[in-house]
Amino acid sequence: MRISQEAFGRTREGAEIIQITLMSDNKVTIQLLSYGATLSSVQIPDREGRVREVTLGFDTLEGYLNPHPYFGSTLGRVANRIGHGKFTLDGRAYSLFCNNGKNHLHGGEKGFDKVVWSFTSFLRDATAGVVFYYTSADGEEGYPGTVDARVGYTLDDGGTLEMMFEARTDLPTIVNLSNHAYWNLKGDGEGNIKDHLVTLPADRIVAVDSELIPTGELKEVAGTPWDFRRGKSIGQDLEKAGGGYDACYVLGDSVDGWRKVARVREPSSGRGLEMSTTQPGVQFYSGHMLTSTTGRAGRQYQTYGAFALETEGFPDAINHPGFPSVVLRPGQKSLERTRIRFFSE
Repeated sequence: MRISQEAFGRTREGAEIIQITLMSDNKVTIQLLSYGATLSSVQIPDREGRVREVTLGFDTLEGYLNPHPYFGSTLGRVANRIGHGKFTLDGRAYSLFCNNGKNHLHGGEKGFDKVVWSFTSFLRDATAGVVFYYTSADGEEGYPGTVDARVGYTLDDGGTLEMMFEARTDLPTIVNLSNHAYWNLKGDGEGNIKDHLVTLPADRIVAVDSELIPTGELKEVAGTPWDFRRGKSIGQDLEKAGGGYDACYVLGDSVDGWRKVARVREPSSGRGLEMSTTQPGVQFYSGHMLTSTTGRAGRQYQTYGAFALETEGFPDAINHPGFPSVVLRPGQKSLERTRIRFFSE
Protein backbone atom coordinates (compact mmCIF):
# COMPACT_ATOMS: atom_id res chain seq x y z
CA MET A 1 0.00 0.00 0.00
CA ARG A 2 1.17 3.53 -0.80
CA ILE A 3 -0.18 7.02 -0.23
CA SER A 4 0.87 10.38 -1.64
CA GLN A 5 -0.48 13.89 -1.99
CA GLU A 6 0.07 16.94 -4.19
CA ALA A 7 -1.37 20.39 -4.82
CA PHE A 8 -4.31 20.40 -7.23
CA GLY A 9 -4.87 24.15 -7.60
CA ARG A 10 -6.64 26.90 -5.71
CA THR A 11 -10.29 27.86 -5.46
CA ARG A 12 -11.42 31.27 -6.71
CA GLU A 13 -11.25 32.42 -3.09
CA GLY A 14 -7.61 31.30 -2.89
CA ALA A 15 -7.90 28.10 -0.82
CA GLU A 16 -5.34 25.45 -1.76
CA ILE A 17 -6.84 22.12 -2.80
CA ILE A 18 -4.94 18.87 -2.27
CA GLN A 19 -5.21 15.64 -4.25
CA ILE A 20 -4.52 12.46 -2.27
CA THR A 21 -3.64 9.21 -4.03
CA LEU A 22 -4.13 5.75 -2.49
CA MET A 23 -2.48 2.80 -4.25
CA SER A 24 -2.98 -0.88 -3.52
CA ASP A 25 -0.65 -3.73 -4.45
CA ASN A 26 -3.16 -5.17 -6.93
CA LYS A 27 -3.18 -2.16 -9.30
CA VAL A 28 -6.21 -0.38 -7.81
CA THR A 29 -5.59 3.36 -7.43
CA ILE A 30 -7.96 5.87 -5.81
CA GLN A 31 -7.65 9.67 -5.94
CA LEU A 32 -9.47 12.13 -3.69
CA LEU A 33 -9.78 15.92 -3.49
CA SER A 34 -10.12 18.16 -0.46
CA TYR A 35 -12.62 20.16 -2.55
CA GLY A 36 -15.98 18.54 -1.92
CA ALA A 37 -14.34 15.46 -0.31
CA THR A 38 -14.50 14.25 -3.90
CA LEU A 39 -13.73 10.75 -5.16
CA SER A 40 -12.05 12.08 -8.29
CA SER A 41 -10.48 8.94 -9.78
CA VAL A 42 -10.67 5.15 -9.59
CA GLN A 43 -8.33 3.10 -11.75
CA ILE A 44 -8.70 -0.68 -11.87
CA PRO A 45 -7.33 -3.50 -14.04
CA ASP A 46 -9.26 -5.64 -16.53
CA ARG A 47 -8.93 -9.42 -16.89
CA GLU A 48 -5.64 -8.92 -18.78
CA GLY A 49 -4.24 -6.60 -16.13
CA ARG A 50 -4.74 -3.44 -18.20
CA VAL A 51 -5.57 -0.51 -15.95
CA ARG A 52 -8.15 2.10 -16.93
CA GLU A 53 -9.92 5.01 -15.30
CA VAL A 54 -13.53 3.93 -14.56
CA THR A 55 -15.06 7.10 -13.08
CA LEU A 56 -16.01 10.40 -14.70
CA GLY A 57 -14.08 13.49 -13.66
CA PHE A 58 -11.68 16.27 -14.58
CA ASP A 59 -7.92 16.77 -14.90
CA THR A 60 -7.97 20.19 -13.26
CA LEU A 61 -9.71 21.88 -10.36
CA GLU A 62 -11.47 24.28 -12.72
CA GLY A 63 -13.69 21.45 -13.96
CA TYR A 64 -14.93 20.81 -10.43
CA LEU A 65 -15.42 24.53 -9.70
CA ASN A 66 -17.69 24.91 -12.73
CA PRO A 67 -21.21 23.40 -12.78
CA HIS A 68 -21.12 19.63 -13.35
CA PRO A 69 -23.33 16.61 -12.55
CA TYR A 70 -21.76 15.91 -9.12
CA PHE A 71 -18.87 13.81 -10.50
CA GLY A 72 -17.55 11.90 -7.47
CA SER A 73 -19.05 14.45 -5.08
CA THR A 74 -19.90 14.08 -1.41
CA LEU A 75 -23.60 14.98 -1.14
CA GLY A 76 -24.91 16.77 1.93
CA ARG A 77 -26.37 17.76 4.22
CA VAL A 78 -29.10 15.74 2.55
CA ALA A 79 -28.56 13.74 -0.64
CA ASN A 80 -31.30 13.47 -3.24
CA ARG A 81 -34.47 15.59 -3.28
CA ILE A 82 -36.63 17.34 -0.69
CA GLY A 83 -40.00 18.32 -2.11
CA HIS A 84 -40.42 22.10 -2.50
CA GLY A 85 -37.38 22.49 -0.23
CA LYS A 86 -39.62 22.42 2.83
CA PHE A 87 -39.89 20.30 5.96
CA THR A 88 -41.11 20.54 9.54
CA LEU A 89 -39.09 19.28 12.50
CA ASP A 90 -40.33 19.38 16.10
CA GLY A 91 -43.13 21.72 15.04
CA ARG A 92 -40.88 24.25 13.33
CA ALA A 93 -41.01 24.81 9.56
CA TYR A 94 -37.82 25.16 7.50
CA SER A 95 -37.27 26.33 3.93
CA LEU A 96 -34.21 25.25 1.94
CA PHE A 97 -32.70 26.62 -1.25
CA CYS A 98 -34.44 25.11 -4.29
CA ASN A 99 -31.82 24.31 -6.91
CA ASN A 100 -33.78 21.66 -8.85
CA GLY A 101 -36.81 23.46 -10.17
CA LYS A 102 -39.23 23.73 -7.26
CA ASN A 103 -37.22 21.26 -5.18
CA HIS A 104 -34.05 21.02 -3.11
CA LEU A 105 -31.36 18.66 -4.45
CA HIS A 106 -28.12 17.28 -2.94
CA GLY A 107 -27.72 19.94 -0.26
CA GLY A 108 -28.68 23.03 -2.21
CA GLU A 109 -26.86 25.87 -3.95
CA LYS A 110 -23.62 25.27 -2.05
CA GLY A 111 -23.80 21.79 -0.65
CA PHE A 112 -20.98 19.71 0.80
CA ASP A 113 -19.72 19.09 -2.75
CA LYS A 114 -18.74 22.77 -3.11
CA VAL A 115 -16.84 23.42 0.12
CA VAL A 116 -13.21 22.93 1.16
CA TRP A 117 -12.64 20.11 3.65
CA SER A 118 -9.67 19.67 5.97
CA PHE A 119 -8.24 16.16 6.15
CA THR A 120 -5.83 13.69 7.66
CA SER A 121 -4.37 10.67 5.88
CA PHE A 122 -2.98 7.43 7.22
CA LEU A 123 -1.15 4.29 6.18
CA ARG A 124 -1.30 1.29 8.47
CA ASP A 125 -0.89 -2.43 7.92
CA ALA A 126 -2.70 -3.30 4.67
CA THR A 127 -4.86 -0.15 4.50
CA ALA A 128 -4.41 3.42 3.25
CA GLY A 129 -6.99 6.07 3.96
CA VAL A 130 -8.13 9.67 4.23
CA VAL A 131 -10.63 11.28 6.61
CA PHE A 132 -12.12 14.64 5.60
CA TYR A 133 -13.63 17.11 8.11
CA TYR A 134 -16.13 19.93 7.61
CA THR A 135 -18.27 22.00 9.98
CA SER A 136 -21.56 23.16 8.50
CA ALA A 137 -22.84 26.26 10.29
CA ASP A 138 -26.32 26.60 11.73
CA GLY A 139 -28.57 27.92 8.96
CA GLU A 140 -26.32 26.87 6.08
CA GLU A 141 -28.57 26.35 3.02
CA GLY A 142 -31.51 26.72 5.43
CA TYR A 143 -30.73 23.70 7.63
CA PRO A 144 -30.89 24.00 11.42
CA GLY A 145 -27.99 23.18 13.71
CA THR A 146 -24.21 23.23 13.44
CA VAL A 147 -23.15 19.88 11.99
CA ASP A 148 -19.66 18.40 12.31
CA ALA A 149 -19.21 15.99 9.38
CA ARG A 150 -16.53 13.41 8.65
CA VAL A 151 -16.16 11.51 5.39
CA GLY A 152 -13.60 8.73 5.20
CA TYR A 153 -12.18 6.68 2.34
CA THR A 154 -10.02 3.59 2.91
CA LEU A 155 -8.46 1.24 0.36
CA ASP A 156 -7.12 -2.16 1.34
CA ASP A 157 -4.57 -4.34 -0.43
CA GLY A 158 -7.35 -6.53 -1.81
CA GLY A 159 -8.73 -3.60 -3.80
CA THR A 160 -11.79 -2.88 -1.66
CA LEU A 161 -12.81 0.75 -1.16
CA GLU A 162 -14.81 1.66 1.95
CA MET A 163 -16.54 5.00 2.40
CA MET A 164 -17.61 6.30 5.82
CA PHE A 165 -20.08 9.14 6.47
CA GLU A 166 -20.40 10.50 10.01
CA ALA A 167 -22.19 13.52 11.47
CA ARG A 168 -23.01 15.10 14.83
CA THR A 169 -25.16 18.15 15.58
CA ASP A 170 -25.86 20.66 18.33
CA LEU A 171 -29.55 21.11 17.36
CA PRO A 172 -32.15 18.75 15.87
CA THR A 173 -31.58 18.59 12.11
CA ILE A 174 -31.63 16.19 9.16
CA VAL A 175 -28.62 14.43 7.62
CA ASN A 176 -28.34 11.99 4.70
CA LEU A 177 -24.81 11.85 3.28
CA SER A 178 -23.77 9.98 0.15
CA ASN A 179 -21.23 9.84 -2.67
CA HIS A 180 -22.13 10.44 -6.32
CA ALA A 181 -19.45 8.62 -8.32
CA TYR A 182 -20.24 7.88 -11.97
CA TRP A 183 -19.02 4.52 -13.26
CA ASN A 184 -18.13 3.21 -16.72
CA LEU A 185 -16.22 -0.04 -16.31
CA LYS A 186 -15.05 0.01 -19.93
CA GLY A 187 -13.23 3.23 -19.12
CA ASP A 188 -14.33 6.83 -18.80
CA GLY A 189 -15.39 8.22 -22.15
CA GLU A 190 -15.43 4.72 -23.69
CA GLY A 191 -18.95 4.63 -25.09
CA ASN A 192 -22.13 3.92 -23.15
CA ILE A 193 -22.95 1.61 -20.25
CA LYS A 194 -25.97 -0.16 -21.74
CA ASP A 195 -24.12 -3.50 -21.93
CA HIS A 196 -23.12 -3.46 -18.25
CA LEU A 197 -24.70 -6.40 -16.43
CA VAL A 198 -26.41 -5.39 -13.18
CA THR A 199 -27.79 -7.56 -10.40
CA LEU A 200 -29.66 -5.48 -7.82
CA PRO A 201 -31.47 -7.71 -5.30
CA ALA A 202 -34.21 -5.27 -4.26
CA ASP A 203 -37.92 -6.14 -4.36
CA ARG A 204 -39.24 -2.56 -4.23
CA ILE A 205 -38.53 0.99 -5.32
CA VAL A 206 -39.69 4.32 -3.90
CA ALA A 207 -42.56 5.55 -6.08
CA VAL A 208 -42.16 9.15 -7.30
CA ASP A 209 -44.14 11.81 -9.15
CA SER A 210 -43.16 13.57 -12.37
CA GLU A 211 -40.59 15.68 -10.49
CA LEU A 212 -39.01 12.60 -8.85
CA ILE A 213 -40.47 13.47 -5.44
CA PRO A 214 -41.70 10.41 -3.49
CA THR A 215 -45.42 9.81 -3.19
CA GLY A 216 -44.93 7.77 -0.01
CA GLU A 217 -45.67 4.47 -1.75
CA LEU A 218 -43.19 1.62 -2.18
CA LYS A 219 -43.74 -0.21 -5.48
CA GLU A 220 -42.92 -3.84 -6.23
CA VAL A 221 -40.42 -4.27 -9.09
CA ALA A 222 -41.76 -7.70 -10.13
CA GLY A 223 -43.06 -7.59 -13.68
CA THR A 224 -41.62 -4.12 -14.35
CA PRO A 225 -38.54 -2.83 -16.23
CA TRP A 226 -37.07 -1.87 -12.83
CA ASP A 227 -36.54 -5.52 -11.84
CA PHE A 228 -32.80 -6.33 -11.72
CA ARG A 229 -33.04 -9.12 -9.16
CA ARG A 230 -31.94 -11.88 -11.56
CA GLY A 231 -29.45 -9.69 -13.39
CA LYS A 232 -29.67 -8.10 -16.83
CA SER A 233 -27.97 -5.46 -18.93
CA ILE A 234 -28.81 -1.84 -18.23
CA GLY A 235 -29.98 -1.49 -21.81
CA GLN A 236 -32.29 -4.52 -21.94
CA ASP A 237 -35.44 -2.77 -20.69
CA LEU A 238 -34.24 0.81 -20.92
CA GLU A 239 -36.89 1.99 -23.37
CA LYS A 240 -39.64 0.31 -21.35
CA ALA A 241 -38.41 2.34 -18.38
CA GLY A 242 -38.99 5.56 -20.29
CA GLY A 243 -35.42 5.81 -21.53
CA GLY A 244 -33.66 5.77 -18.19
CA TYR A 245 -33.45 4.63 -14.58
CA ASP A 246 -33.44 7.13 -11.72
CA ALA A 247 -35.01 5.32 -8.79
CA CYS A 248 -34.33 4.63 -5.13
CA TYR A 249 -34.29 0.88 -4.54
CA VAL A 250 -35.36 -0.41 -1.13
CA LEU A 251 -32.56 -2.69 0.03
CA GLY A 252 -33.17 -5.96 1.86
CA ASP A 253 -32.48 -6.92 5.45
CA SER A 254 -28.98 -6.43 6.75
CA VAL A 255 -26.58 -9.22 7.71
CA ASP A 256 -24.08 -8.17 10.39
CA GLY A 257 -25.13 -4.60 9.68
CA TRP A 258 -24.55 -4.74 5.91
CA ARG A 259 -27.06 -4.83 3.05
CA LYS A 260 -26.27 -6.08 -0.44
CA VAL A 261 -26.57 -3.29 -3.01
CA ALA A 262 -25.50 -4.51 -6.44
CA ARG A 263 -23.09 -6.48 -8.55
CA VAL A 264 -22.07 -4.87 -11.85
CA ARG A 265 -19.88 -6.40 -14.55
CA GLU A 266 -18.75 -5.09 -17.94
CA PRO A 267 -18.43 -8.10 -20.30
CA SER A 268 -15.75 -6.93 -22.75
CA SER A 269 -13.15 -6.01 -20.10
CA GLY A 270 -14.28 -8.30 -17.29
CA ARG A 271 -14.11 -5.38 -14.85
CA GLY A 272 -16.70 -5.37 -12.12
CA LEU A 273 -17.73 -4.09 -8.74
CA GLU A 274 -19.76 -5.42 -5.82
CA MET A 275 -21.31 -2.92 -3.44
CA SER A 276 -22.75 -3.25 0.06
CA THR A 277 -23.91 -0.62 2.54
CA THR A 278 -25.40 0.07 5.96
CA GLN A 279 -27.95 2.42 4.35
CA PRO A 280 -31.59 1.41 3.60
CA GLY A 281 -31.60 2.47 -0.05
CA VAL A 282 -29.63 3.08 -3.23
CA GLN A 283 -30.45 5.51 -6.02
CA PHE A 284 -29.67 3.79 -9.33
CA TYR A 285 -29.18 6.31 -12.14
CA SER A 286 -28.46 5.30 -15.74
CA GLY A 287 -26.87 8.56 -16.86
CA HIS A 288 -29.63 9.33 -19.35
CA MET A 289 -29.63 13.03 -18.36
CA LEU A 290 -25.90 13.45 -18.87
CA THR A 291 -25.20 16.00 -21.57
CA SER A 292 -22.01 16.43 -23.54
CA THR A 293 -19.31 17.32 -21.00
CA THR A 294 -15.59 17.52 -21.65
CA GLY A 295 -13.87 15.46 -18.98
CA ARG A 296 -10.33 14.36 -18.27
CA ALA A 297 -7.94 14.13 -21.24
CA GLY A 298 -10.53 15.93 -23.38
CA ARG A 299 -12.86 12.93 -23.40
CA GLN A 300 -16.51 13.62 -24.19
CA TYR A 301 -18.99 12.28 -21.66
CA GLN A 302 -22.29 11.61 -23.40
CA THR A 303 -25.79 10.42 -22.52
CA TYR A 304 -25.58 6.93 -20.93
CA GLY A 305 -21.85 7.49 -20.54
CA ALA A 306 -21.89 6.24 -16.94
CA PHE A 307 -24.18 5.00 -14.18
CA ALA A 308 -24.40 5.93 -10.50
CA LEU A 309 -25.27 3.94 -7.37
CA GLU A 310 -25.87 6.41 -4.51
CA THR A 311 -26.27 4.55 -1.21
CA GLU A 312 -28.45 6.70 1.02
CA GLY A 313 -31.61 7.14 3.04
CA PHE A 314 -34.79 7.49 1.00
CA PRO A 315 -35.34 10.80 -0.82
CA ASP A 316 -37.62 13.33 0.88
CA ALA A 317 -37.63 11.06 3.96
CA ILE A 318 -38.29 13.92 6.37
CA ASN A 319 -41.71 14.46 4.74
CA HIS A 320 -42.76 10.80 4.89
CA PRO A 321 -43.11 9.41 8.43
CA GLY A 322 -43.15 5.83 7.13
CA PHE A 323 -39.65 6.12 5.64
CA PRO A 324 -36.47 5.40 7.65
CA SER A 325 -35.68 8.54 9.63
CA VAL A 326 -32.92 10.96 8.62
CA VAL A 327 -33.38 13.09 11.76
CA LEU A 328 -30.23 13.67 13.81
CA ARG A 329 -30.39 15.03 17.37
CA PRO A 330 -27.79 16.34 19.81
CA GLY A 331 -25.94 13.53 21.55
CA GLN A 332 -26.53 11.17 18.63
CA LYS A 333 -24.11 10.19 15.88
CA SER A 334 -25.08 9.44 12.29
CA LEU A 335 -22.70 6.80 10.92
CA GLU A 336 -23.12 5.01 7.59
CA ARG A 337 -20.70 3.00 5.48
CA THR A 338 -20.47 1.71 1.91
CA ARG A 339 -18.05 -0.89 0.56
CA ILE A 340 -17.07 -1.40 -3.07
CA ARG A 341 -15.07 -4.47 -4.02
CA PHE A 342 -13.49 -4.23 -7.46
CA PHE A 343 -12.79 -7.40 -9.43
CA SER A 344 -12.00 -8.68 -12.92
CA GLU A 345 -12.94 -12.02 -14.45
